[in-house]
Amino acid sequence: MFGRFDIATLIGLIAGFGLLALAVLLGDGALNFINLPSVLIVIGGTLAVTLISFNLGDVGRAFPTTFGVVFRRPRDASQAAMIAVKLADEARRKGHLGLPRTLTGVRDEPFLRKALEMVADGTPTAEIERILENDMASIQSREKGVAQILRRAAEVAPAMGLIGTLVGLVQMLNRLDSPADIGPAMALALLTTLYGAVLANMVLNPLATKIERHASDEATLNRLYAAAACSISRKENPRHLETFINSLLPPLKRVQFYAT
Repeated sequence: MFGRFDIATLIGLIAGFGLLALAVLLGDGALNFINLPSVLIVIGGTLAVTLISFNLGDVGRAFPTTFGVVFRRPRDASQAAMIAVKLADEARRKGHLGLPRTLTGVRDEPFLRKALEMVADGTPTAEIERILENDMASIQSREKGVAQILRRAAEVAPAMGLIGTLVGLVQMLNRLDSPADIGPAMALALLTTLYGAVLANMVLNPLATKIERHASDEATLNRLYAAAACSISRKENPRHLETFINSLLPPLKRVQFYAT
């Protein structure tokens, strides 16, 4: 079930909301922290203001992109680098005619598969570079756009909590002559602030950071794959590719396919 799940996200969500739930349960009980009008003001208001800031299509695409990042286990750059060098070495030994069979082993890497398909089809190297650079820019722009939407929603959520607090205070002041109605109004006033802070700082901002980190890691891996495809297309020595790939990676992530 959790084979493709980012375990860090799972641990963070469980720990964060678990500690919050424990603090609530150790108090007067969970029911005191449940208020439907507060939920509607914070979540509904945050979504509404976010839709005002962006168009419907952008916000709609943000949901699958966010879930795709959360439910996908991070890939190891060293493993990707080793795959790239091995592919270049195999192409060097067997030639481009062996690439179609290699494609079956990279089904989970659509960017690499597309790059190798262009090499196998005999696409000029300059065109491969141009197409892959455009693809990388498009992928990074899409994920950064989603992170921007989440950042904006994180800014709005506490503001909606403050608006809910003001609504609750107005209701409370209008009901000072009815003590029984003061409690629900005060709950609305306080809980909307709590909900807004939790939504912004425990959900939206961390997810935006996760997506930005994922976009950076994805860009590095795609650069590795693009370099491998172009190297194979030029029929270069795979040792040169290994040296170039290692220059893109931090020291602890560098690979050594060829014995020195």
